[in-house]
Amino acid sequence: MAKKFIKRLFPSYHRVRDHESLRLFGALLHDPNLWHLNRRSVAGAFAVGLFVAFLPIPFQMVVSAAVAILVRVNLPISVLLVWVNNPLTMGPVFYAAYRLGLRVLDKPKIGFNFELSLSWFTHDMLPIWKPLLTGSLIFSTAAGLTGYIAIRLLWRLHILRRLSSKKRRKA
Repeated sequence: MAKKFIKRLFPSYHRVRDHESLRLFGALLHDPNLWHLNRRSVAGAFAVGLFVAFLPIPFQMVVSAAVAILVRVNLPISVLLVWVNNPLTMGPVFYAAYRLGLRVLDKPKIGFNFELSLSWFTHDMLPIWKPLLTGSLIFSTAAGLTGYIAIRLLWRLHILRRLSSKKRRKA
C-alpha cells in the first residue's frame, strides 16, 4: 500500500518508543512487530483501533496501545484510529449506541439528562449502562471487522494491480 506515505506521516520508531507517556509499557515497545507496515499488522491495527474507538471507556489511547502490544499489531496506527470517535462525535455515537442497545435488549426508552458529575455517573448511569454497553459493543465489533476486512481487501487489490502492471510492462 502507501508505505512511504505512512512512514512520512508517523513519527520515528525511536521517538515514539521513548515518549514519556508510553514508558509504562517499558521494554514491550521494543518488539519490532509493533512497528511493521505489512498487511497483517496494519489490518490488525485497524481492527484494534476501531474496536476501542467505539467503547465508552476513558483512556482509549492507552487501552488501544495495550491491546496492540498484546496482539502484536502496528502500535501507531491502532492508537491513532481511536480518534475516529473524537469529542465532537462522541455524544451522537454513544447516543446511537444506547438506542441500538435498547432495541437489541427490547427495553423501553428511559429519559435521562447528562451532566458531567460524579453523582450522575454513580446514580443516573445505572439504568442506561446495559443498553449503552450493548450498543457500543455492537458498533465496536462492526467497526473493527469492517476495518480489518477493508484493509485486507485494499492491500490485496493494490498488490494485484502492481503485479498486473509489472506483467504489462514486461510484455
